[in-house]
Amino acid sequence: MSEGTITGERRGEPPGDATWPEEIYRVLRDFGVTQFAYVPDAGHKVLIDLSLADEAVSSVPLTTEEEGVGLLAGAHLGGARGVLLMQSSGVGNCINFLSLAKGGQFPFLMLVSMRGDFGEGNPWQVPMGQAVEPVLGAMGVLCIRADEAREAAAAVRAAATMAFQSGQAVAVLLTQKLIGAKPF
Repeated sequence: MSEGTITGERRGEPPGDATWPEEIYRVLRDFGVTQFAYVPDAGHKVLIDLSLADEAVSSVPLTTEEEGVGLLAGAHLGGARGVLLMQSSGVGNCINFLSLAKGGQFPFLMLVSMRGDFGEGNPWQVPMGQAVEPVLGAMGVLCIRADEAREAAAAVRAAATMAFQSGQAVAVLLTQKLIGAKPF
């Protein structure tokens, strides 16, 4: 392990068992997800690349995370299923827009690559990273944490079931124990 890294991060690749992003992608596709909204992020690099390579889905880069809430509302109204991929710092940008998911009562699934938790060295990431779960909870978003590769696909499967079958807003928090802490 190189100096300054935690849990073996390899420059944008998932640490440890590198198959978990592919497993997550398969789960999303098994649930009929065809809309991938994202703000570019190293923690979601593999998922983003898989969606871009898949001709059966639409991958939409966003300029800011809250655009994804509207995009997924539109996808639902059009009969499609989607997922919002973002980093924990983007959760703060979405708070007001999450009222759309709550008020509109549409299924809303997001995968959040966490910063500001296990092994974080960037002090600017800590406040929002620590606030993600309580803030999402206050907005009525159910949170499921994935700390290990063996938990990732099961967490996304549970979240997708809750979102798409129960009409809930659900976030899977892909923690830094899973994705690796970035050196600062």
